[in-house]
Amino acid sequence: MRKTQVVTSEDILLKLCQSATAVLTKATNSPVHHAAMVQKIAKTSLKPDLGCFVLFDGGFSGLVVINFSSAAAMEIYNNYMQHMGIPAEELASLHTSDEVGDVLGELMNQIIGDFTGKIKRSIQTSITQNQPKMMAVNKNLSVSVDSNIDKPQARRVSFTTENNHIFYLELAMERTEFIQLQDFEEGEEVNPDAILEEETVRQLEKKPTEKKGTGGGNNDLLDELGI
Repeated sequence: MRKTQVVTSEDILLKLCQSATAVLTKATNSPVHHAAMVQKIAKTSLKPDLGCFVLFDGGFSGLVVINFSSAAAMEIYNNYMQHMGIPAEELASLHTSDEVGDVLGELMNQIIGDFTGKIKRSIQTSITQNQPKMMAVNKNLSVSVDSNIDKPQARRVSFTTENNHIFYLELAMERTEFIQLQDFEEGEEVNPDAILEEETVRQLEKKPTEKKGTGGGNNDLLDELGI
């Protein structure tokens, strides 16, 4: 007799952690690891020095928060930008720079995008996300899920960068279980490395076009039409 598979909230948290490590490792070309242990917490909060949060809804609802120390934020930012081919001398030097926040917000967006793909393939339900919000903070700020969730469960997992800088991912979501009714095949997983390579090629192809643009918008339109 086939054993019934049950996917719990902890299994969903593990998928989120796997998405975070996979995306950050590929994007920065340096190893990022998450702890094997998870901490049960009373509530989620933004903490110094940089906090990012995003809400998701659909098959289940929740809130993801990632809190970076300034050292972890700058390491991830520098590694990502240099992996994209940006010279070190052109990079921001402070974690409070808008450019650092924009990069970490984009990486957060990629993490949640990879996570929603995993959820759709593995438990056959869909979730949607809002735009990640990133801010520099100098004290703890409590954040909660703005929905009709009764007693959301909150968990925290620590992550370590290549240079042993620590940052934390927090998840608040409803206690839930998904029970498999029949066998199914999971869809093909998207390769984060391929996505990063496509983005790099797109950015490199865009630069020469921007430099040529002396003929105005009409010439650009004609070029797009192949005329």
